[in-house]
Amino acid sequence: MLLEVVTPERLLLSEEVDEVIAPGEFGQFGVLPGHRPFVATLTTGELFYKQKERETTIAIGEGFAEVLPDRITILVEWAFFGEEIDPEEAKKQKEEAEKRLKELVPLDPQYEEAVRRLKEATIKLEVSQK
Repeated sequence: MLLEVVTPERLLLSEEVDEVIAPGEFGQFGVLPGHRPFVATLTTGELFYKQKERETTIAIGEGFAEVLPDRITILVEWAFFGEEIDPEEAKKQKEEAEKRLKELVPLDPQYEEAVRRLKEATIKLEVSQK
């Protein structure tokens, strides 16, 4: 099936794949060729896909997935292959987000933004190290 990963800036990937595992809002879900059509909300996380014996991971931001029997389209805020991510920059962003979270309380309007930034930095760091 065709996997396309699209951000506002670019078409990151358009490849034939055998399997996709995506970070859905309510948990990971897998897609194989011939899957029933559906649309899902995606959360920041790791998108996995398999081509024959090769497995690849992409760090993605929030967005949507459209699944059809012969195609899955991933529309997200951002997406990066591991080799595109600077691990030192991701580590710095993670440390800054952790520091910011310690300064805030959960009822603070900026708390959710700090949590989102921490999750993004953590995912980028993890994918950069794979």
